[in-house]
Amino acid sequence: MKKLKFFGKIMFLVNSLAAFLLLISYILPYVPPKNFATLSVLSLGVPLLLLLNILFFVYWLLQVKKQMLLSLIVLLLGWSYLGSLYKFSSSKQIEDTNNISLLSFNVRLFNMYSWLPSKTVKADIEAFIKREQPDIICLQEYRTKDPIELEGYYGYNTTFNNAIKRGQALFSKFPIVNSGSLEFTNTSNNAIFVDVVRAKDTIRIYNLHLQSSGVNTDVDELKKGSSEQLFKQVGTTFKAQQQQVELFLAHKAKSPYKTIVTGDFNNTAYSYVYREIKGNDLVDTFEEAGNGFGKTYDFKYFPLRIDFILADKRFSINGFKTYNGLKLSDHYPIKATLSLE
Repeated sequence: MKKLKFFGKIMFLVNSLAAFLLLISYILPYVPPKNFATLSVLSLGVPLLLLLNILFFVYWLLQVKKQMLLSLIVLLLGWSYLGSLYKFSSSKQIEDTNNISLLSFNVRLFNMYSWLPSKTVKADIEAFIKREQPDIICLQEYRTKDPIELEGYYGYNTTFNNAIKRGQALFSKFPIVNSGSLEFTNTSNNAIFVDVVRAKDTIRIYNLHLQSSGVNTDVDELKKGSSEQLFKQVGTTFKAQQQQVELFLAHKAKSPYKTIVTGDFNNTAYSYVYREIKGNDLVDTFEEAGNGFGKTYDFKYFPLRIDFILADKRFSINGFKTYNGLKLSDHYPIKATLSLE
């Protein structure tokens, strides 16, 4: 620090703070929000912290300063986090006669409140699904009062708000032999599941929509609220998510089938709820076959991946795609291609 000029010292202090926060974030997946709700909020900022530390490392490297070691060491300690943030390899796409394609998409009530200027969002979503022809479709914030028309699919959905008639929906080209809903308390969010039969296999598919914080992600709006209020609100949300995940895990533990878990987790891959859902028996299909940032939520200041398709390790992950050029919701659709070994 003594050899740094004033600006350099300021930069290194900011660098130290970013490195410290990133280091702290590495323990967050192991800390239940019910115990440390305020600390768990930091998981949302991990993508930004990773990018900041990468930039600081490059900054000091170009100046040939030993200060580059701080961010470098912290980044190396969390090497697996980088794989969740960005995949350098190209998207995998393996053709297999046993392939199953699964699409997950939070459709935001088909733009019922005109968040987007387009008047044809619902029709455009229908056209997109018909063009892609996924074998299984998992939709969140689906409006059952205004359903989409899909030929060749079996369907199951639930309604939680009688005025808006919204919930989650699942469609399958394979026969549905069982279905149900997991009732989350004091919320309009829920999870649904179906058991589908493909050839000689029965597959359990969950479609989750975990608790949303209800925070407006527009930066100008965020500035209007106090940081204390924001942390409290998000902390309360994460506590609710933990309770919802515990209910889901208890239900999943009773299933004898190979399982796929999809949906809008309203949290990142660096969170406690993600780690609990993934467990030891599921893999993140983006990490296996995706590329780039895998951004699934429309937040313009840094990439947020909060929508996931997690598959049983007995599946081969043959492809993954994020449709982040498709502006039909505040989320982007994701599709995974899998086959049974």
